[in-house]
Amino acid sequence: MRVAICDDDECEIEQFSKLITEYQLSRGVSLTCRFFSNSIDFLCDVKAGEYDLVLLDVVMPGISGIKAAQELRGKDKNVKIIFVSSSPEFAVESYRVDAYHYLLKPVDEDTLFPLLDRVGKELSVQEERGLVLKNREGVVRLSFAEIEFVEVLNKKVLFHLAGGAVREVTAALADLEGELLTRQEFIKTHRSYIVNMGCVQAVGAHCAVTKSGQSIPVSRQRHNQVQGAYEEFLGRGSSLVPMADGQAVEAPERQERSDGLWKILLVDDEAVDRTSWADILRNHGCMVQLAGNGEEAVKLAAEETYDCILLDVVIPGEDGFLICRKLRELTHAPVIFLSNITEPDRQVEGFLAGGIDYITKDTSAELFWAKVETRIRLAMSDRTQLRYGPLLLDLTGRKVLVDGEELFLTPIEFDLLWQFSEHPEHVFTPEEIFSMVWGSQPWDGGKLVQTHMSRLRRKLEKAWAGHHFIEAVWGQGYRFAPVSGPAADARK
Repeated sequence: MRVAICDDDECEIEQFSKLITEYQLSRGVSLTCRFFSNSIDFLCDVKAGEYDLVLLDVVMPGISGIKAAQELRGKDKNVKIIFVSSSPEFAVESYRVDAYHYLLKPVDEDTLFPLLDRVGKELSVQEERGLVLKNREGVVRLSFAEIEFVEVLNKKVLFHLAGGAVREVTAALADLEGELLTRQEFIKTHRSYIVNMGCVQAVGAHCAVTKSGQSIPVSRQRHNQVQGAYEEFLGRGSSLVPMADGQAVEAPERQERSDGLWKILLVDDEAVDRTSWADILRNHGCMVQLAGNGEEAVKLAAEETYDCILLDVVIPGEDGFLICRKLRELTHAPVIFLSNITEPDRQVEGFLAGGIDYITKDTSAELFWAKVETRIRLAMSDRTQLRYGPLLLDLTGRKVLVDGEELFLTPIEFDLLWQFSEHPEHVFTPEEIFSMVWGSQPWDGGKLVQTHMSRLRRKLEKAWAGHHFIEAVWGQGYRFAPVSGPAADARK
């Protein structure tokens, strides 16, 4: 279930966050949930079909919840809207926008959980729904799940089904787009094609390849949109990862808890930061427990089992480094520091305290999640090192050794080398590298990337003069080149 919650009261937002976490734990389900502190941000963000359920505070500065719902209805007629208010006086007005329910504050599990249960059941029934169409044989019903792709051929609309059957219907594609494209699994790849991403195994430069082997054209104008939508769809549960050459490989099996969800403890005294980080984690299917200080974090760690702990350095009471030492006595979960502190000696202090990574608060959402996910996977596996000939990456100690001798890298250089070595066939463009490391900053034309990549390459070449571990690909970017064959023994 995809949920959005809009409330201008930080305390209410935090209460909703706790309730959503408790609901997931009690029901063993995973929700994606985003929080907004005002109606304007919510309306600017929302797209048709993006959310299944929206909880709107009625009284908010600027645009009220009622007006926000009216605008939302113009974009999405199917989303379920629940209004939340301290007073019943707006209840009648709320149902003019087809409200699903009206909740009085304070909201608790007794009032919210039954509603979430009911919405979940209704959505599961809707998943079984489909299209009712006319063809030569009469009226046919097609479930959404069985539709592989839709094609317009010689002014005919053809529905290609997952089992191989084809249904020709008497309708125009324009008449069907509205119902299909409001569903998250369908996307238009070409003016004559709509494809079900659940049936796709790869997206290449010019086509999408379905699991049955069909090639669906992707127009040049739509390629970036299709690629982005497919990657987002994969992040919601598919196990296939698209490659640049149009092939697809099976993604590593997710190492999950016995209850199927990763549970993360997020420790930060800033409500805005807590909400921002928690949104990212929940959007990737994690359950998030929040703590505002170190004392609360230690208490929770003693009572609960977590897959990862995200710990702000500057918090009330004892700082994050001291709290980290206490946490290491209670849990084996990886501890990742969150902070705006960038001084190398302070980061070293964090590693000595038992932290295994350091994420600055200007880190992009993509890089933030990549680091958290990688650290959880590493903690759940036996892999602690990566070796490529003379090059050894110690992932636990965050050290690099070349032929047994330590090569001193900055945290950014280590992360770049690690990322490159994990994807040896991938050519990283300067824009891609910039987004991974400095995603929240405006693009500088590639100067930062060139500076850091030049320093990293010089250090590697000086440590092992017989081989270039990172190659510059003319006109494209950089890629990792592992040592193989005679080069492994050709040290100068």
